Amino acid sequence: MIQKLLAILTLLSAMAIPSHAKTEFGKLQGAEYRIDVPANWNHGLVVYCHGYDQHPGGVIYDERKPLPPELAVFVNDGYALIQSGYSTGGWAVEQAVPDIETLRKYFVDKYGSPKETYITGHSLGGLLTVVMIEKYPAGYDAGLDLCGAVGSAPRMLTRAFDGRVLFDYYFPGLLPSPAKVPKEFEMTQPMSKAVFDRLLAKPESATTIRKLLGMHTDQDLAATIIFLTFILKDIEQRAGGNPFDNRNTIYTGSADDDALNGGVKRYAPDAGALAYLQHYVTLSGHLTRPVLAIHTTYDPLVPAAIPNDYSLLTREAGAGDLFVQQYVKHGGHCHITPDETEKGFQELRRWKNAHQAPKAGWLQ
Repeated sequence: MIQKLLAILTLLSAMAIPSHAKTEFGKLQGAEYRIDVPANWNHGLVVYCHGYDQHPGGVIYDERKPLPPELAVFVNDGYALIQSGYSTGGWAVEQAVPDIETLRKYFVDKYGSPKETYITGHSLGGLLTVVMIEKYPAGYDAGLDLCGAVGSAPRMLTRAFDGRVLFDYYFPGLLPSPAKVPKEFEMTQPMSKAVFDRLLAKPESATTIRKLLGMHTDQDLAATIIFLTFILKDIEQRAGGNPFDNRNTIYTGSADDDALNGGVKRYAPDAGALAYLQHYVTLSGHLTRPVLAIHTTYDPLVPAAIPNDYSLLTREAGAGDLFVQQYVKHGGHCHITPDETEKGFQELRRWKNAHQAPKAGWLQ
């Protein structure tokens, strides 16, 4: 009798869990996707949102290649992993939100409803993690934001615009106007070298602008200022003009703030452009699912302090207990190790399943 029962349980187990790992590639409504279902699938799901990539589908890896270690941790834990490449590149919030939701629904229709669903992402994907949790709370149990640009776009991207305005004051004429970046502008090695060489040629000005922007090295400053310029171009093309307005901004932190504020260029926004940025996207802070945010202590592109505004927003919305921030002791954008990702994911699952919120602060 016992042997017969064991045989039945073994058969049911074999029916419930795939006998081998499966990887599926395809395209849904113009967005490439990848689905990984492990052989030991626990019927949980992780939805991954990739970061800023100027090309659509750029992060959908060749099926002959394994998942990168920072994503393999989820599959190794027995979770299915789905990734949308989004139907457009760049600041693809407008397209990414429906693309991610379409893929999640496709997975549910084909593989069945997961017993639990988590969402995670790096950088822009961290922002999308929070956007999806706010917009589609019924679809997710919890979110893991990794080095995310978590904040309402107008406020967050104004930082990039102000950075360019300040840079132009100390290094005029080197880069195109931040309010009208030409569509031909590209991130190139010669351009980065030109900026870096100019920084070396004017060390006092370089030191000042690094201090104002919170950069540790000239290399970080050169790479970041080029990337921010490219993002401004992307935003301006999507929004139909410049959405930023610094006419009422007072800049501080230099050796001579009077001269700085008298000398920086002032820009007025183009009609309608700000409305686009507000729509894609402004966060509400109204969380109904737990979100754990992990950041490096030094990030030249997305400073660790950026999610502080969202933390305040959640408290004002009465949801402050659902947003916890932790940090890892590394420098660089998204330099969070696979082991640290695994630790964060474990804490998030404990939060969701045992209602034990992670302790804010250092992720140990």
